[in-house]
Amino acid sequence: MKLAIFSGSHRKNSQSAKVGEYIKTQARQFSHVTHIELTDKQLPFWDASDDYGPHWTELTEEVEQSDALVLITPEWNGMASPLLKNFLMMLPNEITAHKPVVFVSVSSGISGAYPISELKLDGTKNSKLLPIPDYLIVRSVEDVLNEDQQSGHDPQIRGRIDYSLYMLHHYAQALTPMRQQLQADPFPNQNNYSFGM
Repeated sequence: MKLAIFSGSHRKNSQSAKVGEYIKTQARQFSHVTHIELTDKQLPFWDASDDYGPHWTELTEEVEQSDALVLITPEWNGMASPLLKNFLMMLPNEITAHKPVVFVSVSSGISGAYPISELKLDGTKNSKLLPIPDYLIVRSVEDVLNEDQQSGHDPQIRGRIDYSLYMLHHYAQALTPMRQQLQADPFPNQNNYSFGM
């Protein structure tokens, strides 16, 4: 089982990347784990063209070869990262459909719920990613998941991460045969009223 983790912060050395690295170290159920910071990949804004930059093949291969995904967004003004949303718009649903995902929201304060709702609402429609029931909100992120200290709610978020990865692994195993049996989707974009959607 392969897991791909994508951090969606626009910033270098971000707290989202810190969370991604921690999740990578804990994802021991998976045989292969990668963590990619999207800010390093120079993605253009989606414009319906086929030119997605020099790293696009690498990114799509990571998604296609993965059995499960973790998508991490910082919360900015109560919203998910534009970089992560852009990435989801660009991905072809042939490689994302029916693939389990854990959404992770990172907040410097006590917020963080809105990006999860946003990603579940419009980050999965055409991609057909399957968010598992467990999601993660890492609040007061500067104070948790650090190497040199554990305080406050740090033990609880570490335990929640372990449980979410455990569940993600089981969903990945269960959905693999389904993805192998499915044929090409005749209705890739479910926004045409004549198709009954």
